[in-house]
Amino acid sequence: MITAAALDYRDALPEGGRLAGLDVGTKTIGVAYCDSEWTIATPAETIRRSKFGADLIALTGLVQQQAIRGLVLGLPLNMDGTDSPRTQAVRAFARNLAPLKLPILLWDERWSTAAVTRTLIAADASRARRAELVDKMAAAYILQGAIDSLANF
Repeated sequence: MITAAALDYRDALPEGGRLAGLDVGTKTIGVAYCDSEWTIATPAETIRRSKFGADLIALTGLVQQQAIRGLVLGLPLNMDGTDSPRTQAVRAFARNLAPLKLPILLWDERWSTAAVTRTLIAADASRARRAELVDKMAAAYILQGAIDSLANF
């Protein structure tokens, strides 16, 4: 199941469980995890993208290792809420994750990278350090927004 509706997603996970947030880019995939009670998202790692088959193998390993019950993918909408070519690529990526047999929530990520970058600049992180951290921190930002919303149902 792939949905943009938080309530439908929550209904697909009646017993909760650990979730993974993904910030899917053209070169990397930022990964974050939350606890099984959906209280806090934590940045985890950044996967260097290659062919989709290799990406799927890496994600399958993480799902099994971390006992993930569902995925939250950042959906890069245009500022007016419409789809862009990048949005379509993320939707296709989500469809291609079908072998994982996990519910997927597509979460609006319009401000995630900007918010994380501002935080890193405020923390006086160097450009190199920001580049190293931004994807997994954006994944955590996306996942935190989703689990905060899910907690309100």
